[in-house]
Amino acid sequence: MKVIGINASPRGKDSNTLKLTNAVLAGAKEEGAETELIDLYTLRIEYCTACGTCYATGECTQLDDFSDLFDRIMNADGIVLGAPNYVDCVPAPMKALFDRMADAIHCQMLTGKFGCSVCTAGGAGETEVVGYMNKVLSTLGANIVGGIGVAIGRDPVTLGKAEGDAHTLGKTLAQAIQGAITYPDQDALHKQKREYFCQLVKYNKDRFAHEYEWYEQMGWMK
Repeated sequence: MKVIGINASPRGKDSNTLKLTNAVLAGAKEEGAETELIDLYTLRIEYCTACGTCYATGECTQLDDFSDLFDRIMNADGIVLGAPNYVDCVPAPMKALFDRMADAIHCQMLTGKFGCSVCTAGGAGETEVVGYMNKVLSTLGANIVGGIGVAIGRDPVTLGKAEGDAHTLGKTLAQAIQGAITYPDQDALHKQKREYFCQLVKYNKDRFAHEYEWYEQMGWMK
């Protein structure tokens, strides 16, 4: 059981978001998970150019750290996303990562995985950013086990409570991976999404050759 945390804060060891991300990982570790923390700001993730090569070949033309990071995501059972609120959204490196995963969205490559998100904010918007990151994980095929958002500027003391809640969230994440918690409503929605993307890939078979092969290999082609 492997859980990775991807933290998108430029503040390094001084990051409050890092504290929440680490708390989730600690909770998962207590339940038996092997954990790994990834500081997104130490990696080079270039912007997507919308060339479409990934749809056709499964490869990206950009030569940066994305391929290695994506392999680590695919080798994980659980994914924790951490980001501060930057103007009602995630910082640019996290958004760049999301944009580079269009092929993974079409192919629903996180099917069978579980995820959650944490966010810190100065004044507000933390709930919306958590919701956005969790929606991205869901769009990729993962089941969502929850999220933690905290506005520290209104009351710095709230960070401590949020760390406790994040630790509990990590335990929930690990338990879901182990099958102790199930999400039948989400499973049903994922099935509908796979059917939708299956049709999209089928209609674009010539341009989306890699994705067509993926659906056939997974036994999802209708």
